Amino acid sequence: MNTVFKALNDPTRRKILELLKEKDMTAGEIAERFQISWPSISHHLDLLKQANLVMTEKEGQYIFYSLNTTVVDEIMKWLMQFKSKKR
Repeated sequence: MNTVFKALNDPTRRKILELLKEKDMTAGEIAERFQISWPSISHHLDLLKQANLVMTEKEGQYIFYSLNTTVVDEIMKWLMQFKSKKR
């Protein structure tokens, strides 16, 4: 879980997750949305992948990134345990 929170700590990675919420995208499509270098985007995507927040699928010469909702569900379940019950 530490890897997940480390990945979520960066605003660029959070923005990438927001983009992937809308649709699956290639690294190039993601990079076009930012004013940072392609190697930096690749690094961010790698960290998101290590945290299992994104999944990849190769289609021809392209690799598509998608949001891994299973991990997001696990995070939400974990966080909900801290929600206090009304007395």
